[in-house]
Amino acid sequence: MSTPATSRLRPVARLLGPVAALAIWTLADLDPAHPAITRMAGAAAWMAIWWLFEAVPLAVTALLPVALFPLLGVESGKETARAYCNSVIFLFLGGFLIALAMERWALHRRIALRILLWIGGSPGGVVLGFMAVTAFLSMWISNTATTMMVVPMAMAVIRQMEEERGHAVVRPFAVALLLGVAYAASEGGMATLIGTPPNLAFAQIFAATFPDAPEISFARWMVMALPIALVMLALTWWMLTRLLYPLRGIERIPRHLLTDAHAALGPIRPEERWILALALAAAILWIFREPIDAGAFTVPGWSALFPDPRMIDDGTVAITLAALLFVIPARRGETTLLDWETARKLPWGIVLLLGGGFALAAGVEASGLTSYLAGYVTGVAAIGPVATMAGVCTVMTFLTELTSNTATTQMALPIVAKAAVALHTHPLLLMIPATLSASCAFMSPVATPPNAIVFGAGRLTIGDMARAGLVLDLIGVGVVTAGVYLLGLALFHIDPAVTPTWAG
Repeated sequence: MSTPATSRLRPVARLLGPVAALAIWTLADLDPAHPAITRMAGAAAWMAIWWLFEAVPLAVTALLPVALFPLLGVESGKETARAYCNSVIFLFLGGFLIALAMERWALHRRIALRILLWIGGSPGGVVLGFMAVTAFLSMWISNTATTMMVVPMAMAVIRQMEEERGHAVVRPFAVALLLGVAYAASEGGMATLIGTPPNLAFAQIFAATFPDAPEISFARWMVMALPIALVMLALTWWMLTRLLYPLRGIERIPRHLLTDAHAALGPIRPEERWILALALAAAILWIFREPIDAGAFTVPGWSALFPDPRMIDDGTVAITLAALLFVIPARRGETTLLDWETARKLPWGIVLLLGGGFALAAGVEASGLTSYLAGYVTGVAAIGPVATMAGVCTVMTFLTELTSNTATTQMALPIVAKAAVALHTHPLLLMIPATLSASCAFMSPVATPPNAIVFGAGRLTIGDMARAGLVLDLIGVGVVTAGVYLLGLALFHIDPAVTPTWAG
């Protein structure tokens, strides 16, 4: 789905991508000792330009690493290909199969009408309600799994409103709702130590780097990070619904239309009950797969019942329950809850897009470009604690737009920790902002799995996400910097002018 402006620029962008890559390869030498860094930077620029302007189908751009990385000596074809078939991909596939089953039996329509009756027909209220639910769930379970659960319901609401008003009228609402869900998933994960992989990576790296340092407790992190997440959530909602995609022209849905439409569906059918049960089972299994450390107590995870809990992940759950859709009979044995004819509607282009994002992240890491860019955090030092934190946030935010936030955090945090010690400041002054900023990647579909999932709904353009994401990236730098300075320094006893004895 492209805009007229994008279509006009497409022929130019097709040429600009490889030209930009050639310019970087021939004119730049980022690290003479490691030429793969420059080669990878050119390939990343090529992909970024083609993705941004949709110069070719997005899935085609996503396949460029398979051709470029081996030719450039960045990564072998075998290693690159593995990025296109990992656990997150199967989580995406399993979740989408459940969503297709909902659509086949109109369960999505029933859920949407119930949500609208509960929240009310105000478009802004619907967006806020979905964002609040998504953020809360993401505090405890995978951001990807949360988005997979919420997007089918959001799409059902969008379709319901499109039937009443038409696609053109409802489009601002659709864009605001889908972007709100994706962004809320990332923002909610910031609030707890278990909410997102970068937070867990931070806790592990901090403990390993400074074994004598006080423990980063679940409660203390939440007291600092939850207000930051809530401020980001509120600013995101205001920006999407009031500034970028105003919903003032979309009237409130009269309640009698909602009640009439819900009544027309009749009583819930057995097939709908089965699919609802499987969807709820997926949510419960995702939430309680691993132990949940709540500080004072720990909720055990069900994966411990199996021989090796580390072998089980969210993709295992998604595919297991999706497979049951092809087994459980429907219409008194005439068919099953899902058939292959329906399953063929899977958005394979988005699967490749997601895989291309993972391949790009793997190439950036394998080439050493991540370490090269992360090393620039030392260049923002000696300009005051607030400016230093803002610089770290900026580097991490935009670096994460090109790489996995988990990989970025794991690569950057040890460098950030050493830089803090070298600068005679408190390590947490830089490590906490860097960690939180790794969750603030909002500009492109490949930046995070939630972004890719909502893009796969077919209601967004690259321009929609880039336009909103750039503004939010910059807002995130300010909010994270201010939040850590106003709350984190007191909570974690951080004195910017003093290096703790345990860090010496």
